[in-house]
Amino acid sequence: MVEMTTTTLRNKIHIKHGFSFKGEFFASEGDYVVLTPGNFKESGGFKFDVEKAKFYSGKFPREYICAKGDLIVAMTEQAEGLLGCSAIVPEDNRFLHNQRIGLVTVNENEIDKLFLYHVFNTKSVRQQLRRSSSGSKVKHTSPDRIYDVIVNLPPLPTQQKIAAILSSLDAKIELNQRINAELEAMAKTLYDYWFVQFDFPDEEGKPYKSSGGKMVWNEALKREIPEGWNNGTLSDLGTISGGSTPPREIEEYFSNDGTPWITPKDLSLNAGNKFITKGETDVTGKGIKAASLTIMPKGTVLLSSRAPIGYMAIARGEVTTNQGFKSFIPNKGYSIPFIYYTVQQTIPTIINHSSGSTFKEASATVLKSISVCLPPISIADKYKDTVDAIFERQNKLELESQTLTELRDWLLPMLMNGQVKVG
Repeated sequence: MVEMTTTTLRNKIHIKHGFSFKGEFFASEGDYVVLTPGNFKESGGFKFDVEKAKFYSGKFPREYICAKGDLIVAMTEQAEGLLGCSAIVPEDNRFLHNQRIGLVTVNENEIDKLFLYHVFNTKSVRQQLRRSSSGSKVKHTSPDRIYDVIVNLPPLPTQQKIAAILSSLDAKIELNQRINAELEAMAKTLYDYWFVQFDFPDEEGKPYKSSGGKMVWNEALKREIPEGWNNGTLSDLGTISGGSTPPREIEEYFSNDGTPWITPKDLSLNAGNKFITKGETDVTGKGIKAASLTIMPKGTVLLSSRAPIGYMAIARGEVTTNQGFKSFIPNKGYSIPFIYYTVQQTIPTIINHSSGSTFKEASATVLKSISVCLPPISIADKYKDTVDAIFERQNKLELESQTLTELRDWLLPMLMNGQVKVG
């Protein structure tokens, strides 16, 4: 067993609150991005989506520019499970440290910063922070509460070895994600080239529109489309299926080894992935019958239709969903890749046509009213043949990353408690 010291973090670390950046200076683009708790992954780690970024155009003290390698921690729970999440800043001179984030510095003679990053993401620490947090609607923590967290600290050399093991797993997961992002850009660019710009290969293998392919005016779409193509609606892509929820109070309707039952939260946790296997819980046969759930086949394209609208994933196997979905069962001849990107590109239109007093919801009626341009199925099939290898590679990398994440999460408490020895 590794020698451990049970102690608090007081006098071993320092946490600095960030700057209160004024909302009037937020912009859609710029040199600096204001970090928020939304930049943390629930399992720990940094998350950045340029489309959701809050750029800043106002003046601010330069001391609030983060440096690459800085350790930051979420001080408020912007979404469930995010309180106390930590991340390592990935770039110099781009990200700004706001008041809802703590910048952590360590006593380097006692604690390794990368080790502390992993400590923050253990279940034990996150539970302690949640129990000591304040706030009825939004949970908050403070530097003092974090200083009082109890942790097990091995000697510094052991901390560094543990951090190296866990960080190597993180690095491989991050590499997989980068590869998948590049593959996604390739598949999406090709979709746009074929089905938005209409430069799919003609009979001679040349780009159709650029090579003078005949275009005809389509009154329904109010645009020119290739000859032989038609207008339709999203319902022409596949059967649109909703979902429901069995009564929660009846335990026998839910299990851990039944039919996967997906919720919008599951898709939010799956963000960054194209495929999904299951959610946090499954439903039993009795639950399926009680809620009149439809079991949808492998390849169904899932679309969250409320709270929020627009999360997507492709089912790896049979699934059911709750009522927060309108899913596309691929049974009308169009391939899964074509359905996936066609639905994806219409999401802004879906949102604009949705309604609701508390939150917007996209009904089946709304989806069936949204016009799309439909190519001959043979062209959609050629696109599928072209991107099949990309989709398969993405699927394998996602599954590999899931395995590595499970290994990391299993190792994390074992290493922290000295149950697994490091050489």
